[in-house]
Amino acid sequence: MYATAPYSLNLGGRLLELSEPVVMGILNATPDSFYAASRSKTEGEIAQRAEQILAEGGSIIDIGACSTRPGSKPVSEDEETERLTRAMKTVRQVAPEAIVSVDTFRASVAERIAGEYGPVIVNDISGGQDPEMFPLVARMGLPYVLTDTAGRALSTGFARALSELRELGQRDIIADPGFGFGKTLDENYQVMAELEAYRELDLPLLVGVSRKSMVYKLLGITPDDALNGTTVLHTLALVAGAHILRVHDVAAAVETIHIVEKTINCKL
Repeated sequence: MYATAPYSLNLGGRLLELSEPVVMGILNATPDSFYAASRSKTEGEIAQRAEQILAEGGSIIDIGACSTRPGSKPVSEDEETERLTRAMKTVRQVAPEAIVSVDTFRASVAERIAGEYGPVIVNDISGGQDPEMFPLVARMGLPYVLTDTAGRALSTGFARALSELRELGQRDIIADPGFGFGKTLDENYQVMAELEAYRELDLPLLVGVSRKSMVYKLLGITPDDALNGTTVLHTLALVAGAHILRVHDVAAAVETIHIVEKTINCKL
């Protein structure tokens, strides 16, 4: 299968069309992301990374300011907000029209950023552990990435969270299987093998596997050497119906989309 469903995301009246897969480029405004080459700490590095994501064909800039790598300790709310504010200010200066997602599990942080810089996608890797998150995104009308943090596809906890969001009137929900979150190596691959199950939700599907441990631990390599394995997983995800690839290597992901699209279209 290939992602052709006519989904779109509404950011304050501006629509992001997902009739074809798009790339979300990672901008880590942190000093301790698991993939060292992705860290953008200074204003110059942040500006350069934002411009690179867009120049290579990325549709979304995903800004994170609190590392969620295994074993890391989350920074304070104030520190995360300060980092995100600095990054958002810089991104808006160099790319004022860019569509931005904010990688945070804190409702208060998302509210402050969206209040100051306008509508953003909220990319919450916790699955909504902050009790204020669901009411916030529903009230502000912010597209929301709901992450499945259990060890299998379409967990009951994910289903409950999805139901709660819908009851609150949340419209734009993006499903994320949560590769690397609450899953063993084998469970990550089991979820990938069953990825088409998420199509039953009738929601856009986001896949984030870029250079993660499910690649480098399986192959006995480091994140620096995990691009080839990442591309293989991106191909599998696209065939299963992914709409958004969250990646470090934007150009490689864009090329993967073009190749898969061409191949699938030749079968029609």
